[in-house]
Amino acid sequence: MAGMLYLVPTPIGNLGDISQRCRETLEQADFIAAEDTRVSLKLLNHLGIKKNLVSYFEHNKAAKGNMIVERILSGETCALVSDAGSPAISDPGEELVQQCAAAGITVCAIPGPCAVITALSISGQSTGRFCFEGFLSTAKKSRREHLESLKEEQRTMIFYEAPHKLLATLQSMAEVFGSDRSISLCRELTKLHEEVVRTTLGQAIEKYTQTPPKGEFVLVVAGAAAPVKETATASDAAQRVLELTRSGISKKDAIKQTAQELNLPKNVVYDAAIHAEE
Repeated sequence: MAGMLYLVPTPIGNLGDISQRCRETLEQADFIAAEDTRVSLKLLNHLGIKKNLVSYFEHNKAAKGNMIVERILSGETCALVSDAGSPAISDPGEELVQQCAAAGITVCAIPGPCAVITALSISGQSTGRFCFEGFLSTAKKSRREHLESLKEEQRTMIFYEAPHKLLATLQSMAEVFGSDRSISLCRELTKLHEEVVRTTLGQAIEKYTQTPPKGEFVLVVAGAAAPVKETATASDAAQRVLELTRSGISKKDAIKQTAQELNLPKNVVYDAAIHAEE
């Protein structure tokens, strides 16, 4: 009988955020796959749990992924953890989940700490629609291309960034989005020195040029403003009705279609069409 893969979220700063369900899952798993066994060992020691740890990270995921899948298929239960937060989110665990899914292995995700949602909820930015973009490339050209693809993105955008790359990222963002674009910089989430700076890209560059950034950042950037839609005129409506009737559509259907296309009331389109015939 096949085992299971559990995705166990770990604290992103405050060890008190580990849930009872996460603790029980770690205790009951046959083995734990960890991004950095040294980091995970500290957490397990804090919880008083002794368990077999298997390293699973970016540079060994191909070989270790197959081994983990084989162990699960043989009946063992694996708990996958990252260094902090939810496994498989901007994390090599994404590929292990795909391997397990392909092998027909049940994957169970336990809710818990996630820097993306934590930062978004306290950012002060719009939370109705958002997209997570992970880490930007360290290469300026690739970073610029990534940001250019988001230039018209209207949803709130969320990025992860390390302190030593922060200024370069902010400068690239200001070049693409404009220095007046709103941004919330969430630093050291759930830790003693947690901080949220709500400002603009231009002001953020000034701040962190004067004061070197410290700690891990989640950047929550406001989306682009929706383009202003031009309101169709009576002349536009009359012209469109004429085009449609010349193509063989009845005047009644042409008026109905024009009203839908131009988002105008049918009576306005009708009056415009009649007036044009006079």
